Amino acid sequence: MRKRVKGRKLSRKEGQRKALLRSLARALFLKEKIKTTEAKAKEVARFVEKQISIAKRGDLSSQRLLLRHFSKDVVKKLVEEIGKRYKERKGGYTRIRKIGPRKNDGAKMALVEMVK
Repeated sequence: MRKRVKGRKLSRKEGQRKALLRSLARALFLKEKIKTTEAKAKEVARFVEKQISIAKRGDLSSQRLLLRHFSKDVVKKLVEEIGKRYKERKGGYTRIRKIGPRKNDGAKMALVEMVK
């Protein structure tokens, strides 16, 4: 029984799942828009919201927390651009738009984008 266990396994082991989320989050931060499956989109949106909330603080400790997950260039963009952009916003930094099934296997696809 699941009993309030949050998150999806995405058919991967823990290390692979974390690597996938970090990779998708990195792409989202750098490109501001990514296309992926609905399940991955929902998980990466949860992860990204938490990281942006940390980046909004902008102090040294928050940068060190972010460096656990991302490289220096991504952390710099997070703190200097994205964090400042959402300084007054209390949440809801991402938007998920469903875009229909993928042609080859019929997987439900979604577009994850940063809110302006």
